[in-house]
Amino acid sequence: MSFGPPPPAYPPQQPPPPQGPEFLATDKGRAVVVDAVGVCFENFGQTAEFGWHEVGNVHFTGQGTCLRVGVTHASGAFVECMVDAKRPEQLQQWFAELAPVLGFYLNGRSQ
Repeated sequence: MSFGPPPPAYPPQQPPPPQGPEFLATDKGRAVVVDAVGVCFENFGQTAEFGWHEVGNVHFTGQGTCLRVGVTHASGAFVECMVDAKRPEQLQQWFAELAPVLGFYLNGRSQ
């Protein structure tokens, strides 16, 4: 009894996911993710994703205990997200973690 062609000798290969350093900052309703794919903002269920090919620039700063991250799209549009660290120490830790991750991706791409 035959149920179709035999399986391939080797299963199809999926390309490995992009690899590199990652950054994540979250509060109760917002999040900033920076990884090998790009920059992603979540704001109370609304998501904005920017692949590195469409990112013109990324900046970050603090406002009180909030981390403020902004993306300038290649088209010139600007979008930002704020995440509450709750404590100044957490905000400083996020600064220390985010700077090298952004440097890795922004400095490593062809302009």
